[in-house]
Amino acid sequence: MGLNVIKTVNVRILCAVLTSLVCFGAYLPVYAQETAPAAPQMQAPTIIKTIQVQGNQRVEANTVASYLLFAPGDPYSEDRIDLSVKTLYATGLFADVLIEPRDGNVLIRVVENPIINRVILEGNKSLKTDKITDEIEAEPRSIFTRANVQADVQRIIELYRQSGRFAATVEPKVVQQPQNRVDLIFEIAEGPVTGVKRINFIGNNEFSDKRLRSEIVTAESSWWKFFSSNDNYDPGRLEYDREQLRKFYTDRGFADFRVVSAVAELTPDQDDFYITFTLDEGEEYRWGDIDVETELDELNEDFLKRIVRIKEGQIYKASEVEDAIESLTFAAGTAGYAFVDIQPEIKRNRDTKTVDLVFNLVEGPRVYIERIDIVGNTTTLDYVIRREMELVEGDAFNRVLLDRSKNKVRALRFFEEVEIEETQGSTPDRAIVKVSVKEQPTGELSFSAGFSSADAFLVDLSITQRNLRGRGQLMRFVIRSSSNRREIDLRFTEPRFLGRNLAAGVELFDVNLDFLDEANFRQRRTGGQLTLAFPVTEYTSLSTRYSLRKESIEVPLATCQGASSINTSSLCDPTTGRPYEDRYSSIFGYTFGWDRRNDPITPSRGFDMRLSQDFAGIGGDVKYLRTDMTANAYRGLAKNVIASARLSGGYITGWGGEPVQINDRFFKGNYDFRGYDNAGIGPRVVNRVALGSDGNLYSTLDQLNAASDNSLASGGEGITQAGTQLIRRNSLGGNAYGLAAAEVSFPLGISSLLGSLFVEAGTVGLLDDEFLGTTAANIDNDVLGEFIVDELSIRSVAGASIFWESPFGPIRFDFTKPLQKYPYDERKSFQFTTRTRF
Repeated sequence: MGLNVIKTVNVRILCAVLTSLVCFGAYLPVYAQETAPAAPQMQAPTIIKTIQVQGNQRVEANTVASYLLFAPGDPYSEDRIDLSVKTLYATGLFADVLIEPRDGNVLIRVVENPIINRVILEGNKSLKTDKITDEIEAEPRSIFTRANVQADVQRIIELYRQSGRFAATVEPKVVQQPQNRVDLIFEIAEGPVTGVKRINFIGNNEFSDKRLRSEIVTAESSWWKFFSSNDNYDPGRLEYDREQLRKFYTDRGFADFRVVSAVAELTPDQDDFYITFTLDEGEEYRWGDIDVETELDELNEDFLKRIVRIKEGQIYKASEVEDAIESLTFAAGTAGYAFVDIQPEIKRNRDTKTVDLVFNLVEGPRVYIERIDIVGNTTTLDYVIRREMELVEGDAFNRVLLDRSKNKVRALRFFEEVEIEETQGSTPDRAIVKVSVKEQPTGELSFSAGFSSADAFLVDLSITQRNLRGRGQLMRFVIRSSSNRREIDLRFTEPRFLGRNLAAGVELFDVNLDFLDEANFRQRRTGGQLTLAFPVTEYTSLSTRYSLRKESIEVPLATCQGASSINTSSLCDPTTGRPYEDRYSSIFGYTFGWDRRNDPITPSRGFDMRLSQDFAGIGGDVKYLRTDMTANAYRGLAKNVIASARLSGGYITGWGGEPVQINDRFFKGNYDFRGYDNAGIGPRVVNRVALGSDGNLYSTLDQLNAASDNSLASGGEGITQAGTQLIRRNSLGGNAYGLAAAEVSFPLGISSLLGSLFVEAGTVGLLDDEFLGTTAANIDNDVLGEFIVDELSIRSVAGASIFWESPFGPIRFDFTKPLQKYPYDERKSFQFTTRTRF
């Protein structure tokens, strides 16, 4: 019964559903027919007829239209309208842009950004205005935007953070001016300097905190470090310090070294920082197997191994890898492989604590120079730099020749910085070489002054332009005046005469030398000189010269006719007993130079040598052969610590029966030999006098006896000899000299200050026999009277120098102390020199 009821209900439900569907289907077409809209008809797109610009003051309407992505005649498009608005905003010219379509006409409303009239800095005391304005983008006549101003605010804040002022704040203000201009004012509150209270190291077992502090740039603040800014906290400097620590440890065997963290924390008073470096030193390694492998035919592996200075068993030094790659690259370049690729393979053996190293040399792909770009030469013309390049467009790329080119450009001394870098050209086998230079002042106004032990004062003023009109030409005008020298000199040199690698120069001079106190004569030398110089090989050069000069010599008449003729007899005519008249000198000479320094300005290794000879006598009244030689050697001992040695010597001899005149001899001292005055060493006339018991000096025994007789006649006890004393007279110069010096220069740890320690030794002497004659005497004897000392005795000094790059030019101080001296020398214990540039 129940089952039948369920079936009946199900049948009724099914019928109801079916009936509903049928009814809905019957009415559906009618509904659809009644509700369906009529199909829309296509309308023609709106065509832009005209474009009008409103609100522009400085920007022309055509300029605004040039940024639009539509033009009259184009169909109206919302997408293009939107992109045009964005494009106009992107120009930075407008503060607001609105584009309105009006029945085919498009109206563009713009509000221009103001123009900056002035940029004013207020409150900056520790940073100069120039330093800030060089960093920010805002400048007069530029466009004002709030985004750019906020970026400049951040730049100023970053400058103050670099100088240790982390509390500095900058508030920009705008003052409206007529004609849509504004004055932009940066109000700066500098705040206090945030120093470094303490630098701590954690994990350093091999080296002390003090040792590690000396390797990083950041320093602890101290009251006496007023010349340094490194005792201010700078996050950028902290990253550099991490790298310095890494280099320090990896150059001392710790191949696994790493800086775990470098944390800076403010002190409770917010005035300073605590800096903590956490280190993981690792184990000490030594070099293991060192090998060089190559398949290049012209390179011998055994030879390459000898070039590599890394030896098995030595302490591991990471920097030696780069040095070895440089040496191997140079060796491959000299063998003709300009495209060598050196790949070092380093393998650490943790069980034996050794590092194996293999250098793989393979020939890299051939690359040719597509273009050489020179940038930064605001004064120097392009061709002046290009003619120093060892490579030109189209040559095969050669790293060795590029390095030589860099040194040659630096040797011009026209540029503060010279960098050469290469980038890929239009194809993988083409390279673009970029030579970046930074001009430095080539005009020099030089002033120097000095003091000697005799209170002599000298002044030197010269005007030099080493890069005249940017063409590399030298023009020099010198006016020099001192206690014994007045000089006017005008010189011009063309480094590429007739377009060839030939330097030609002309010089006119007028020199007055006053050696009355030193050698009892005056001289005026007037004339000119022509010079031609050219390279002989890659490292050698030859300079030839011819000079013609008139020499007027003045000697006191009493010198030729009196008792002191021994010191200047070469200047007196023995037939008349008077000084010689004017003489003319015709001199041919040459200088041969050999330069193997690694850097022409600040060498750290290598040497240079110069040999000069002058032959006088082809015409003129003077006959001699003069030879000079100078050699220098350099060696880097550590970073910025350079040892140097110098040897120099010379000899002059007359010919054709002519002796060497005193004005042609060698006089040394002053800058040639620090610690001695000009003509301070060498042969000299000395006078041994008797010291009487009355305290007076007597030149001869006859004078002493006469004084004693007069004393007895007046009732006195008579005057007796109490001893002898040497009195220094005139210097005679020498026919030969030899000087030697050794010096070590190093930074003093204070900004712009360098120091050096030096030792110098030298001698001057070897006069012609006819000038010694019977007057020569042994200085150890007690013979009274004048005589000549010519012993070729060695003098030596030790001293120190300080170099300071001051704001108004470099200054040099020299302090000396004699090690080997003689009583008749002219010493000079202190000297300073300064010059300024323009």
